[in-house]
Amino acid sequence: MSTLADLLAEHTGLPGVAVDHLQLVVAEWQLLADLSFADFLLWVDLSGEHGNEEHQRDEPGDAKFLCVAQARPTTAPTAHAEDIVSSVVTAAEHPQLRRAIVEERVCREEDPQWYLGVPVRRETIPVMFEGGVIAVLSRDTNLAVPRVPSPLEIAYLGGAADLCQMIADGTFPSSEPSSDVHTSPRVGDGYLRLDTSGAVVFASPNAQSAYHRMGLTEELVGARLAPLTRTLISDPFDATEVAQRIIAALDGQHTTRTEAESRRGASVLFRALPLRPLGKPAGALVLCRDVTEVRRRDRALMSKDATIREIHHRVKNNLQTVAALLRLQSRRTSNAEAKQALAESVRRVSAIAMIHESLSTSVDERVDLDVLLDKVIPVIGSVATTETHVQVRRDGQFGVISAELASPLVLVLTELVQNAMEHAYPRERAGEIVVGVRRSAKWLDVLVSDDGTGLPQGFSLERTEGLGLQIVRTLVESELRGSLSLGRRQSGMGTEAALRIPLRRR
Repeated sequence: MSTLADLLAEHTGLPGVAVDHLQLVVAEWQLLADLSFADFLLWVDLSGEHGNEEHQRDEPGDAKFLCVAQARPTTAPTAHAEDIVSSVVTAAEHPQLRRAIVEERVCREEDPQWYLGVPVRRETIPVMFEGGVIAVLSRDTNLAVPRVPSPLEIAYLGGAADLCQMIADGTFPSSEPSSDVHTSPRVGDGYLRLDTSGAVVFASPNAQSAYHRMGLTEELVGARLAPLTRTLISDPFDATEVAQRIIAALDGQHTTRTEAESRRGASVLFRALPLRPLGKPAGALVLCRDVTEVRRRDRALMSKDATIREIHHRVKNNLQTVAALLRLQSRRTSNAEAKQALAESVRRVSAIAMIHESLSTSVDERVDLDVLLDKVIPVIGSVATTETHVQVRRDGQFGVISAELASPLVLVLTELVQNAMEHAYPRERAGEIVVGVRRSAKWLDVLVSDDGTGLPQGFSLERTEGLGLQIVRTLVESELRGSLSLGRRQSGMGTEAALRIPLRRR
């Protein structure tokens, strides 16, 4: 499915600023669809009518229009159950499209049209930008289900009519892009219509419920919303901000959403939109949503995350204490084999501690493995003999992975690197160990290669008695659910360990 930007780039010569304006229209039009109880389709003229003298001589019915975007209402049955995007119609089939462009006004049809057995009333709104029509909105209403003209429906349709006229005027949506459109309150959350003085002339049931949760005991209709809302909010700065945004919308300024907590502990989202059809002040729309329960769950999740991070922090501290005790025991031991075993235990415990240190600062139980390995690799070198002159280098990027993969994977890599340091290079011989990685959407392929002496004759990974490789095999098979192979290096001397891990866990 092609996106709006793709279709506009392929079929039109609209400049980038015009494309950006249409993106803003599409970002806002769920609001229009819900207020209108209708589907909205965005059409562009394929014939390049404006500024094209050759097209001016064509018959009006020859013009063709391409649908580049579609929105369905959540408040009413759709008029188009099928996907209309990428379909083409002619001006003869949909004359209102060309009329909207030529006359630069909202065009309404008196008689409904039948579309796939559904009676549909069509209206068209020209999308004005910088003094010209760049596209046309089609508002298609399903008339198969009779609607009772309730006060709520009349208020919704009145707000929709004003906003559609502002699109035809070129004053809606705002030229300032807003990143919070998709998280703002929706029509069904709570809808208030204000007159030019800022008094409430209509409040939906959900809007009244939100204000009652905030502590309002009187009726909303007839009240001046800005000063009323200010008295209900506990924080004076938040109260002033919400009131100022409502007043700014009454003055014709576009505002972004804001959130405030009432004196009774209810959290409410607000968004105010100015209404100025044909450039004349007509009040404002205020959308509100009670998000008290959502914020309660957010706080619970934040508390849970903080607890988990604190646990990781304490585990890290305990493991560092264990590593320090093992290091102290190693210094008091005279047996060389025991010293080496204790040093390896210090390395393993320190690697696990670093994993928990990274998790203690993570907010989603995910780890940047590149940063972590760059800390772990020096620890591996610190337990090697002083005569070893081996460099360890990382080639490629592991990226961010989940904690359940990070913990065993770091242990596997440290064991493989340590194993290469111990067995691939005789004393005083220099060399390089490369930890190469290639990541796809499905797999993580790691190759630990060295340029050392290579594997001994008759070596078998399955029959090896080395503790390090036994740990590696166990972790790869049981924790990572991956595969491991150990063999001679394909280019030159040395050994390479190939590790393949599925990123999509079973």
